[in-house]
Amino acid sequence: MSTQTISKSSTWRGGNSPFKLSYGKLMMWIFLLSDAFTFSSLLVGYGAIRYSFPSTEISQIESLDLHFAENVQDKFANGADAHHGEHFIPALREAGVFNEIQWPSPDLVFNHFPFAHGLHLPLIFVSLMTLILILSSVTMVLGVEAGQRGDKKAVSKWMLWTIIGGFAFLSCQAWEWTNFITAGATPWANPYGPPTFAALFFLVTGFHGFHVFSGVLLNIIVYINNLRGTYEKRGHYEMVEKVGLYWHFVDLVWVFVFTFFYLI
Repeated sequence: MSTQTISKSSTWRGGNSPFKLSYGKLMMWIFLLSDAFTFSSLLVGYGAIRYSFPSTEISQIESLDLHFAENVQDKFANGADAHHGEHFIPALREAGVFNEIQWPSPDLVFNHFPFAHGLHLPLIFVSLMTLILILSSVTMVLGVEAGQRGDKKAVSKWMLWTIIGGFAFLSCQAWEWTNFITAGATPWANPYGPPTFAALFFLVTGFHGFHVFSGVLLNIIVYINNLRGTYEKRGHYEMVEKVGLYWHFVDLVWVFVFTFFYLI
């Protein structure tokens, strides 16, 4: 009679990560992967709805004869204070550019800028928001690099700049939302065209804005802990790296949101 020996040994018992990552970093990557699926679903859904409507005809836009930084207050308001919702939108609705059938051109919807009322500045403000977020990603990289060197002072400096960049982006988004709502846009109504356009704007940009807000809170926590010397006592600054992964993810997602929502 032969006996068979069954080995109960395991190749990996959890002592060493197969990806050579710490538990914290691995969990952050898993969270970001799941979050990427959520954003992907939103953007795919947006794309499907977007292309269920016809686009604004180029000839309609060209017929307006709008140029970069042209003063539309003279064109649409006869010298009056050209508020976006009072003059520009009604004039384009009357011209048939904004209607319930075709998808509005982002160039004509997001063409305002603070303290420059009445000027046609297509996507300039949104581009500024994008630049702010990209620069905050750069400061985060510098903060992570400083943490790897164990430079507590430099970590505080770059984390502070990252926090400022996050607040600047959120302030810009709040201003943009205010203008959009003031013009009469709600999740159920849209003066620029189909109500779905406004609903998707609030959903997609709002969901991303919530992530930016969460990232700013995490950055503030890391900043305070660093000032208290928490990471210096631990002997490593891995928490800065983990929060940095989240912040870079938020920045990367905005690139896709900007491309899908504002450029397509």
